[in-house]
Amino acid sequence: MSERVLLVDDEPHILSALQRLLRKGLRDTAGVRYEVESFTDASQALACARERAFALAISDQRMPGMSGVEFLSELRQVQPDCGRIILSGYADLSALVAAINEAEIARFISKPWVDFDLLSAVRQVLRIRELTLENQRLADQVRQQTGVLSAQEAELRRLERLEPGITHVKWGSDGSFILEDPGEVER
Repeated sequence: MSERVLLVDDEPHILSALQRLLRKGLRDTAGVRYEVESFTDASQALACARERAFALAISDQRMPGMSGVEFLSELRQVQPDCGRIILSGYADLSALVAAINEAEIARFISKPWVDFDLLSAVRQVLRIRELTLENQRLADQVRQQTGVLSAQEAELRRLERLEPGITHVKWGSDGSFILEDPGEVER
């Protein structure tokens, strides 16, 4: 099984350090292989998240164009099951409160980080996500058995978790469905 981790920071050397740490530290964690994707631009990262599912996103707080809180809040709308962590070199209490209340982050980690602490937090967030998804699956199974949820609705939920946006169809005025060019990015 393979999962993806999304990294967003406007500083390429920080991204490189995080990639090295996560690739080494998450190697075959609980039989899961993690792919790490990184972006220096939050808008590009969001575009990617609209097409591919991520288990975890780690974002810098202070970036040009979009703060980490703004990015993770939008990501939460696209992928509510994705774990969210903010890294920051600044102890900004209002940003921390916004991160918790708006983006519902799981952890706030200071830069420079301690490798062991960051990896521990990442493993914990991934484990909590895994347990949450399993609880959702079991709850859906119970809802199906009691007739509250149809098999079709359960399958749509499962597909949406795997491929965000796959269940959303754009319809034309004549009843046809509209295919989008995969190279185009929504703005």
